[in-house]
Amino acid sequence: MRFELFIAARYLRAKRRQAVVGVITLISVVGVAAGVASLIIALAITNGMSRDLQDKLLGSTAHVMLMRVADDGMSDWRPLLERLRALPHVTAAAPELYEEVLIARGAKSGGALINGVIPADQNTVSDLLRSVKKGSAEALEPVATPSQVSESRPGAPDAVAAQAPPIVIGQDMAEGLGAEVGDTVMVISPQGELSPYGPLPKYQRFVVAGIFKSGFFQYDSSYAFIRLGDAQRLFSEPDLISAISFKVDDMDKAGAIGREIEEAAGKGFETTNWMEQNRELFRALALEQIVTFIVLALIVCVAALNILIALTMMVMEKTRDIAVLMSFGVRVDQVRRIFLLQGLLISVIGTALGLVVGYALSWVGGHYRFIQLDPSVYSIDYLPFAPKAVYALYVAAVSLGVSLLATLYPSSSAAKVLPAEALRYE
Repeated sequence: MRFELFIAARYLRAKRRQAVVGVITLISVVGVAAGVASLIIALAITNGMSRDLQDKLLGSTAHVMLMRVADDGMSDWRPLLERLRALPHVTAAAPELYEEVLIARGAKSGGALINGVIPADQNTVSDLLRSVKKGSAEALEPVATPSQVSESRPGAPDAVAAQAPPIVIGQDMAEGLGAEVGDTVMVISPQGELSPYGPLPKYQRFVVAGIFKSGFFQYDSSYAFIRLGDAQRLFSEPDLISAISFKVDDMDKAGAIGREIEEAAGKGFETTNWMEQNRELFRALALEQIVTFIVLALIVCVAALNILIALTMMVMEKTRDIAVLMSFGVRVDQVRRIFLLQGLLISVIGTALGLVVGYALSWVGGHYRFIQLDPSVYSIDYLPFAPKAVYALYVAAVSLGVSLLATLYPSSSAAKVLPAEALRYE
C-alpha cells in the first residue's frame, strides 16, 4: 500500500478526539450511498417505463402502416397485399378496416375504435388478439356463409343475441360497459344512410366473444375487433379496407422500409410507422430521464458538501500530525494526496454501497412488481424496473467526480500547514 493511502485509511479508522467529525464522516458515506442508490433506482424506473411502453406498443401495433393519401380506402386490395407481403424486410402483413364508433350496453356507452380484421393475418402483426383473458378470439375467424347481421333503425325490434356477430373488446372497455363474455352490445356507426330526415346512424348488435388485456390503457379502453366482413357491412364499404399493417425484420429501420413499401405500392399511398406515431411519447420519456438524473444528482452534491465539512474539520484536528509528518520529510504534494485519497475513500465506500442497494432494490421491484399503478393515468398497471449495467459507470463517475471536487479545498488547506507554527506551543 502506498504511504499516502495507508495514512488516509488509518485516519478514517482512527478514533476521534471530536466525535462530531466521525459522525459527519458517517453521514457523508450514507449520503453518497443514498444518492447513488436513488439515481440507480430512478434510472431503472425511467428505462423500465420506456422499455415497457415500447414493448407494449410494438406488441399491440404494427411497425409500418400503409394507407391511401385521399383516405378513401383501398379497393382491389388482395393483389396489392400479396405483392407487398413479398417485399424484402417485410415479415408479415394484414388488412384492416377501422372506424370510430359508439359502443353501448344499456345506459352505459363509450367511444371506441373498432377494427375489422382477419385473425390469422392480424396475429402476425399484433399481439392484442393473443392477449384475450376471457372467452376466445376464435369466433372472429371467417365463416363459410355470411353472418346474419342484425341491423335496425330507431324503433325497430331488437335482434336476438344468437343472430349477432362476435366482437372482442378490451378489459377496461368491458368494465366501463359492465359487459361480460356472452353479453350483447350495440355498436352505433356514424356511417349510416340518407333518409328524408337526413343521415341516420347505423345500429348493429354484437355478442361479446372475448375480452383482451394488453396492460396498455389506450388499447384496453378503446379498441374492439370484429370480423373484416362484418366491418365492411357495418360501414357499408363492400370489399374495402382502410390500411395494410406490416411487421418488418428491423423495427429501428421502420422509416426506411416504409418508404420502400410506399414506392412499391405506387402513387396515392403513404406510410406511417411506430416511431412517428409515438415520437413525442419517447421524447418525453428521454427528457424525463435526463431531468431525473440531474435532480437526484443533487443528493450526491449534498453528500459531497458533507465530505468537504468532514475533511475540513479533520484537517483542523490533525494539524499537529500534519506538522510532524512534514517535519519528518513528507512532501507537500504527499500531504495533499493523503486528504484527496481520504475523501476518495469516503466516496468509493458510499458509491459501492449505493450501487449494491440500488441494483438490489431495482431487481426486487422488477421481479415482484409490488408497486401497482393506475393504468388510466400511467398507461401501465405496475411500476417497471429495468436497470442497465452501464448506469453504474455513469453514476459512479458523477459520484466520484463531485466528491473529488469537494476534497480540493481541505487537501489544499492541509498542504499549507507550516510545521513551525503548528508545533510552536507543543
